Amino acid sequence: MKRRLFAMLLSAVMLTALLTGCGGKDSGSGGSSSGDSGSGEPKKAVSLWATGSDNVREIFEALVSDFNTNSEYAGQYEVTLQFMLSGTGAQTLADMLSAASKAGQTNTDYDIVDLSGDDLSKLVSLIGQEQFVKLDSAKIPNAASVEAKSSIADGYCQPYRGTTVILAYDSAKVPTPPATMDELVEWMKNNPGRFAYNTPGTGGAGDSFARSSVYNFLPEEAFTSDDEKWTGEWDEGFNFLKEIHPYMYASGGSIVYPNKNQGTLDLLNQGEIDMCPNWADMVLSQRASGEIKDSIKITQIEPALTGSLQSLVIPTFGSNTEGAYAFMNYMLSPAAQELMVKQMAAIPLIDASTMDMTGYEDLQGLDVSNFRLQSIGGLSTSFNERWDNEIATIG
Repeated sequence: MKRRLFAMLLSAVMLTALLTGCGGKDSGSGGSSSGDSGSGEPKKAVSLWATGSDNVREIFEALVSDFNTNSEYAGQYEVTLQFMLSGTGAQTLADMLSAASKAGQTNTDYDIVDLSGDDLSKLVSLIGQEQFVKLDSAKIPNAASVEAKSSIADGYCQPYRGTTVILAYDSAKVPTPPATMDELVEWMKNNPGRFAYNTPGTGGAGDSFARSSVYNFLPEEAFTSDDEKWTGEWDEGFNFLKEIHPYMYASGGSIVYPNKNQGTLDLLNQGEIDMCPNWADMVLSQRASGEIKDSIKITQIEPALTGSLQSLVIPTFGSNTEGAYAFMNYMLSPAAQELMVKQMAAIPLIDASTMDMTGYEDLQGLDVSNFRLQSIGGLSTSFNERWDNEIATIG
């Protein structure tokens, strides 16, 4: 009898310990969004969420490792990366955050989240910017020199790196590149067949060039609107694309729009063309690795082609706000910014004078404050369909 009673008591103790150790992060778990662990000590664990291609995963792994081992916060906080490879699941990171917010979840592990301009725009439209912590500049001292501001949720998100579509050109053949869209058109007409942009539906660079060309004729507000009314105002821009069509790259006597961003960059590197729109980071990364010629350089035109500011947000339904602030501040440190320059040719948002920019000097000439974010939602499908029907089919 005594043995049976002892066994029952032991089982109860073990069950209690098990339940205590497996407590989930729901609203009843006793945590708070301020990062208080409940014991008076700052919570150490910080969950960072990000999505993108494999090279983005690799840079975040390097940044997290540096933060955890070498930064001023090493030992105080421990960041864990939760990465979603883009295009591998039906539910996006923005969808997951929206679902958590709408379900009223609190004290989740969405401590700090990396978002592109499009994802940020989508998320704000779904749940509102108030679902992010209103940022306290005193907790992000490294942001003092950052001039770039997001056109969406300003004050609720912190831009930390930039990327943009630029003109890539062979400086051996084009010593003085165009500075404006008008100058570019004049150059095209004087150098027929020496310019190309990829089919919009196959890559962001061609998409940016085509959309910018059309939206240059529209009010600035149209760049971040998915209102169907704008489709009725595309005519002037599409007429412009038809006007420059005869001066595009030709092969076998026919105008050719290459597939993908890499398609135009390959033509430039092979000497088939002298200029094309492409992503700044793509061009500089391949130049640094020796995949393309050293003579290929980049330049920005006015009005600028579309770019993007990558930003960090702190959801109000996370569980470690203070730790999130620490990582946000780290991302704007010279060490983190230089790491992003060297590994992914990211455009730094802080003063680069204290950073080693060897091989990436071109980035310093890009005006981040002049970036044009474009997010037109479902209109992009209609845009690409019209381009396919009206531009790609021209004889």
